[in-house]
Amino acid sequence: MRAIVQRVSSASVCEKETGNRSEIGRGLLLLVGVHREDTATEAKKLAEKIANLRIFNDADGKINISLLDSPGHDVLAVSNFTVYGETKKSRRPSFTESAPFDQGKELFYHFVTYMRSHGFGVPTGFFGCEMEVHLVNDGPVTLVIDVNP
Repeated sequence: MRAIVQRVSSASVCEKETGNRSEIGRGLLLLVGVHREDTATEAKKLAEKIANLRIFNDADGKINISLLDSPGHDVLAVSNFTVYGETKKSRRPSFTESAPFDQGKELFYHFVTYMRSHGFGVPTGFFGCEMEVHLVNDGPVTLVIDVNP
C-alpha cells in the first residue's frame, strides 16, 4: 500500500454526483492506494506507520511529534488508485499495479479500521466515486509512505 501524506490546516472531499462531503481541521490528508499484491497485513503496516509518523512540529519547531502524541489532529483518508500510476514506458499512465476494485475497497476500509483503532476519527472520501479534494497544506509537508508486500 502507498499513501501520499499531507499535513494540512484543513481538508475536505466532496463526491461530485451527490455533493456528500467529509472534512477535517488540522491534521493529515491521506491519499491511499492499494497495490494488487497487498493484503490486510499491508493495511495494518501502513496504519501503524502513519499513526507513529513524526510529522508535526514540537515546541522547538522541529518535525518530531506523531498523531499518537498529539491529540486534536484529524485524519481524512481518501482512496486513490492513481497513486500506483506508472509512467516509465509512456506518457499515458498505466494502472496495472493498482488493486482491482473489490480488493482495493476491502483493503482501504481495513486500513481505515486500523487507523480508527488508535482512537482517531477518520472521515473518508467516497470509494469508487468522482471526488473533489480541497486542502490547505501546512508547511508544506508532503510525504510518500510505502509498505511493500
